Order: sequence, then structure tokens, then C-alpha cells
Amino acid sequence: MNLRGKTAIVTGGAVRLGRAICEALAARQCNVVVHCRHSLSEAKELTTGLVAHGVRAFVVRGDIATESGCKSVMKLAVKLAGKPDILINNASVFNCGRLSDVTEEDILEQLRINFVTPAILMREFLRHTSRGKIINMLDRRVAGNEAGCMAYLMSKKALAELTRSSAIELAPGIAVNGVAPGPVLPAVGQHLDKDKRKAGYVPLGRKPTPADVAEAVIFLLEADAITGQVLFVDGGQHLLAGGERA
Repeated sequence: MNLRGKTAIVTGGAVRLGRAICEALAARQCNVVVHCRHSLSEAKELTTGLVAHGVRAFVVRGDIATESGCKSVMKLAVKLAGKPDILINNASVFNCGRLSDVTEEDILEQLRINFVTPAILMREFLRHTSRGKIINMLDRRVAGNEAGCMAYLMSKKALAELTRSSAIELAPGIAVNGVAPGPVLPAVGQHLDKDKRKAGYVPLGRKPTPADVAEAVIFLLEADAITGQVLFVDGGQHLLAGGERA
């Protein structure tokens, strides 16, 4: 896909990895709809910068934790920007907790945001286009099993399976792929130094950056012979059990 003049919807696009993805899209002359829930000021500031690339950029604010919210966000995005060509399911929730401590609320919240919401948004995306690209943002943990983040891990594994199965169902018009980052940024509320200690062994010797992840997204969008793939951007961590030194 030539991204020039295309339109992408990026959930959770105002900050962190979503912001890097939006900036990379705009740099390739792709119009961007930046979805946010709480980060309205950051979203407005970002779109101002994106317009400087000569593209159209819009902010859509909404809660995508419900089906009605997903419908409203997609409807408004289409009203503002026109037919979408790309959907980036980036918004997610990350709460660690062992099985012995996990609550029903933890499980349902992460399953809802990390799996059900992307599925509903994909369905709504299909109502507006028959040809395009979908990228689901995953996590390098989907390659194996890891203690301590059961609800989160299961929700992302479910999304990885959705990515593969929908790639078959939606071909040939829609390509569906996943990007699985490693230790790119500290979790929200986590101190950077503490996060470095917990990041684990990285075979390539350096943690990936938000720009690395964004470039992986761009690669998959521009590659027209790839679907149903998960591209790991983690310095090789997914090759190791639990991301630790073998």
C-alpha cells in the first residue's frame, strides 16, 4: 500500500507508542485520525504537529470500552476523515497480577480492552471499506508463557489468534497483521530506572524504541504480500523463556 493520501485510525494515538505511529504515518503523507479517551490536550497538540507534514489530522475522543463506544468512535472518525484505509488497534490496558491475586474485574477489563474492543472496531472498520490494512498491537509475551501477568497475557494471546484467523477470513481485500513490542517504554506509572531492572535480557543488547515499533507498523502497511503475521520488535526477547537469559 502506498500510504500517501490514505487515512488511518489509531486508537490510543495521542501518547506513547500510538503517538510514534501517528508521526510515522504522517511522515509518509498518510492522513491520521488520533483517537483518545483522557489525553485530549496531547491529541490536539499532536494533530497540530501532524498537519505540518501536509496531511489531514483529526482528534476523536471516546470511550471504546463498550460496543456503543466503539461504534460512536468509528462513526465520528468516518464523518471527519472519510472512508478509512487503515485501522491500528493500539489502545490497551496493562495490569500485572498473579493468578492467586487476580480479580474478576481485572480479567474482564483487560479482556474487554485488549481483545473485545479491537474485534468490534475491526467489524466496524469493515462496514466502511472492503480493501485496507489492519494492525493489531500485541506484546512479545504472546510467543510464550510468563507468570505474573495472567489476565493481560491471555487477552493479548487472544488478540494474536484473532489476528491470524481474521487474516484468512478477510483476505484478499483486507490484510491483518500484528506488531509485538518488547520492553520499549515503562508501564504507565512505572519509574524508568525500575523498569530497566525488570526489562530482562535483550539478545541484541538494546531495548527497542518507539520509532522502531512505528517503523515495523509502516513496513507491514506497505508490504502487500504479508498477512496473518506477527512481527516482534523486542531485540530477540521473545526467543527466550519469559524474556530472561537462557
